[in-house]
Amino acid sequence: MKLFALLVSHIIALVLGFGLGVYALPIIIAPEAPSVAEVQAQAETAKYTGQFRRDLKDSDTLHWGEGTVSVGEKNIGLVGELAPGPDYKLYLSPEFVETEADFKRLRSGMVRVSDIKTFKNFMVDVPAGVDVESYNTVIIWCETFSQFITAAKYK
Repeated sequence: MKLFALLVSHIIALVLGFGLGVYALPIIIAPEAPSVAEVQAQAETAKYTGQFRRDLKDSDTLHWGEGTVSVGEKNIGLVGELAPGPDYKLYLSPEFVETEADFKRLRSGMVRVSDIKTFKNFMVDVPAGVDVESYNTVIIWCETFSQFITAAKYK
């Protein structure tokens, strides 16, 4: 019985350690986020804006975003916050998405723009050949866990 209790306690410790590591590691290794002033300066050249909101269908306590997204021909920026997590990607979609199922269904028509490495404010470059006019929604998606984080319709 003592051996069983020891085994169970070690398994619980390993599971908790892994879970905390998955959550904490992206925060620990995240680069310094751009300042609000830097993102706002980029936003002045943006053509569109949208809002990340916490109340989307598949957003929850661990998967959310809030703030103002600015979309320009060359840059996309956020003044706001994302729930910390690993392997976030920014996609542009021609259709608004607020669930994991919708993301998976519509993914083939989307374009992946960039990795997201910071959780408070970000600025990313739009790759050459990506026309933001062909899309209307910015989506943050976690590749590692196939998890919807948030979305904002910008036009």
